[in-house]
This record gives sequence, structure tokens and C-alpha cells, in this order.
Amino acid sequence: MSDILKKIESAGLLGRGGAGFPTHLKWKAVKIAKAKQKYLVVNFSEGELGLFKDIHIMKNFPETVFTGIKVTLDFLGIKDCYFNFNKRYYPRTRVKVLKLIKKYKNQGYKFTIFLERPSYIGGEETALLNALEGKRTEPRLKPPFPTQAGLFACPTLVHNIETLFNVGLVSQGKFEDKRFYCLSGVEYKGVYFLPADWNIQKILEHTRNIPKFDFFVQIGGSVSGEVLNSSQIKNKKAEGAGSIEAYKLTASPRTLLLKWFKFYAHEACGKCGPCRMGNYNVFEILKKNKKVDWDEIIDLIESMQKTSFCALGKSTFVPVESYVKNVLGLKISLRQI
Repeated sequence: MSDILKKIESAGLLGRGGAGFPTHLKWKAVKIAKAKQKYLVVNFSEGELGLFKDIHIMKNFPETVFTGIKVTLDFLGIKDCYFNFNKRYYPRTRVKVLKLIKKYKNQGYKFTIFLERPSYIGGEETALLNALEGKRTEPRLKPPFPTQAGLFACPTLVHNIETLFNVGLVSQGKFEDKRFYCLSGVEYKGVYFLPADWNIQKILEHTRNIPKFDFFVQIGGSVSGEVLNSSQIKNKKAEGAGSIEAYKLTASPRTLLLKWFKFYAHEACGKCGPCRMGNYNVFEILKKNKKVDWDEIIDLIESMQKTSFCALGKSTFVPVESYVKNVLGLKISLRQI
């Protein structure tokens, strides 16, 4: 095992796109794959509401990210890197990024820049690979996994910006067990770099962001994330994508669900009927009715959870179920609340 792989495993690096898969295992899988061509794909998509840590990292620490890219390419013994940009982010980071790309191109590395329309499904690895290949942005059937047959059917390592930032820190001997948190709906909104093992309450207290009103939070993405009441935050970490959004306890259930399902209906890729029609139907029901028909909505999202092709359709159950249970204190079968 190489020295850098040992360091990454020892540091306990996990993917920061939401899935939290151990980084060293992905590296091993691509390294041992037998193929003449392999790729690194940098995913700078960040398409979910409530997430803005990757743009913060690229604006403030681009050199460390590119150190991570170089270390990753060197470990894999390859030169080819595809850099997927959220199109909104490109103008804000272009000068620094192009300067660094030029620096590493002069050292023999190859970079291909892809500008993506901001999208949620673009954060799914195989959907991103399809987009890079000029195909429709929709997920693939797995297996095979990208580490086996990814970009152009070659073994491919896909990392987001925060993961590569951490790889850069590990290689420089500067890594601490910290992560970036995106805080919204609070007095001091922003990105904070704090210990990864802190619970939500400690994060809010440390940043002086405990709301002065009765509140609840959504963590791990402001659409797909779990919803918790204020008594639960001292026992829960902000896992997954690292976002925390606070809401007033008096927030309208219908308004909140409209926010979620407007996003889902817009971002569904259309590959499978349950997700495409399910999210559209929930959104239409919410628009047409002043009261939330929980039975009808729960029926639809349970169907999506069981039959959708990928995690987008399956994830709709998490925010709704946790909101109903933890904040409203209702039995899911109740109607017209």
C-alpha cells in the first residue's frame, strides 16, 4: 500500500458529496482495475439547495484542491482529469482555476473543462458521466460502478471539491478531522470549518446561530435532508453534505413542501416514471389545495421510494416523513392537517 493511501485511510477520509463512502476504498478500486485508460472526474456541481461549501472552497483554497487533484492523479498513475463546473460558479472562479490548470498542464497533466447547467441529478456520479459523454443527464444501472466502468467505459474516480481539498491537506500533513458546514436560515449565514464530530447544537452555539425563536432544522441538504426538532439537535451530527437550515416552528407545512417538490419536479431527469410523475403530481396537488392532504402525498412518496430508479426519487420520503414525525408530531396516515 502506498504511503498516501495509508495516510488517507488513517485519516478516515469520506466522500463529502453526501454518500460518505470511504475515500481509500474508491482509490484502491480504480488503482487495481485493469485498463489502459483511467480518469479522474472532479465534480463541482453542488446542485442542491442549502449547499454552497464547494464554491467557498474554490474561491478561498483552490491551490489545496489542485494539490489534491495532482496527488490523486499521481497515485492512479494517470494524467487525464475532467473538471465538471456548475455553470454559475465558473465566472466566480475562472481566473484562479485556469491559472492553476495552466500550471499543471505545463507539468504534463491534461484537463477537460465541462460547464454544466446547475442540476441536482448532476451530483449523481453516473448521471454526471453521461453528461460528460454528451448523453442525456440521467443515472446508469449499477453495477458496473464508475470505478469499474465509468467515463467512456473506463475505470473512473469521481470526487467532489471538499474531498480533494482534504486529500490535499493529508498530503501536506495539515489534515484535521474537520469539515465545512453550510448554515442557512440563521443570523450569521455562511460556511464554517469546524470539527466533524460536533453535534448540531454545538455548531449553532459556536457560530452564535442558535435562533431566538422556536425552530426546527433540516440537515444534509435543504431538500433531501432529514428534519429534526430543536430537542434532537444535541444528539445528532450534520452528516452527509454538511448543511444546516433553520426554520421557524410556525413555518407553513404547505409552503415548505412546495419548496421541496418544486425543486424535485424541476430536477427529476425523466428516466423513470415513478420519480418523474410522482414529483410532478405532488407539486400539482400542493399548488391546487390550500391544505396538505397527507394521505395522498404519503402514498405518492412511498411509491417513489419503492420504485424509483435512483436516489433522487427515493429520497423524497426522508424530509417529509421526518418533518411529519419530528416537527408536526403527527401519525403519517392523518389527512388534511
